[in-house]
Amino acid sequence: MAQTSDLEQLKSTALSNKHIELGAKMVPFAGYNMPLQYEGLTVEHLAVRSGVGVFDVSHMGEFIIRGEGALDLIQRVTSNDVAVLTDGKIQYSCLPNETGGIVDDLLVYRIDEKTYMLVVNASNIDKDWAHISKYNTKGVEMINISDKTSLLAVQGPKAAEALQSLTDINLSEMTYYTFKKGTFAGIENVLISATGYTGAGGFEIYFENEYAYKMWDAVFAAGAAQGIKPVGLAARDTLRLEMGFCLYGNDIDDTTSPIEAGLGWVTKFTNEFTNSAALLKQKEEGVSKKLVGFEMIDRGIPRHDYPIVDAEGNEIGKVTSGTQSPSLQKALGLGYVNTAFSKVGSEIYILIRDKLIKAEVVRPPFYKA
Repeated sequence: MAQTSDLEQLKSTALSNKHIELGAKMVPFAGYNMPLQYEGLTVEHLAVRSGVGVFDVSHMGEFIIRGEGALDLIQRVTSNDVAVLTDGKIQYSCLPNETGGIVDDLLVYRIDEKTYMLVVNASNIDKDWAHISKYNTKGVEMINISDKTSLLAVQGPKAAEALQSLTDINLSEMTYYTFKKGTFAGIENVLISATGYTGAGGFEIYFENEYAYKMWDAVFAAGAAQGIKPVGLAARDTLRLEMGFCLYGNDIDDTTSPIEAGLGWVTKFTNEFTNSAALLKQKEEGVSKKLVGFEMIDRGIPRHDYPIVDAEGNEIGKVTSGTQSPSLQKALGLGYVNTAFSKVGSEIYILIRDKLIKAEVVRPPFYKA
């Protein structure tokens, strides 16, 4: 009975029934009923690397922050410097907590001087909203549009070619971490961005739920000549891991600092933000553990929470993400290790079923196009 009630409590995206019709294997993810895979992980993964694939990522959260104090509020709660953004530009950032960890990682879109959109992880929508609201002491307008917004990520080297017939916006001229608003597939006020979580290029399309089926069908009709495929969460994970991109809840969480996670590049100290003094101290004095990439030398697949040990079997860290890479045909992962073992080329071992399986620390991305 518990399983049935759990399923009943899952949220659906506007496209959940479409995935079921297509025969997707559906699984609970971040409180949503989501497609894990359609044809299979490897087929879908390689379709994105060499062609074009479509992810329904409508479970992601979107907040509009607007008004006189919008910039000030976002500056106080995020780690990056929002002041450098201009209209149509996007920034990757973190929401630091007060105790050294990360509330979430997110994208900041500057729509205009007083209007921003924050894109947050599905599992953290309520937590992020509460966290930002706590710092909203000057009455900045905050609107949670998550439940009425659908989002498709169309990823792969053929994405621009597949989608161009649907819009007057010149997709091939859009640069990384920029966005435009316009008409797309005959639907007005669509936001198209180029951020990507796969390293394969492509676009994200934000639109209102009521157009979900129309948008899905238009995208697949337009991309038929490029062999466009639907892609599930399984391939999304292997694609992001080949790039060394962090996944919240695995590689970063409320207990890991941006400095430990190698996110110093989005932690700017040009102004004060939540816990910035403590993070600056970490940056200056160093940290005791670091997130590293590693490739397996011996045969074995690293999994989340497997111990990382030294040659004598002493525990020196933990695997946070791991997989067999479909593109590279080798096992690889991310994990936190004691700083002494974080240097590229360091020999480490993953404890798999009581056996020490040799690996080597490497610098992500693992996959280089």
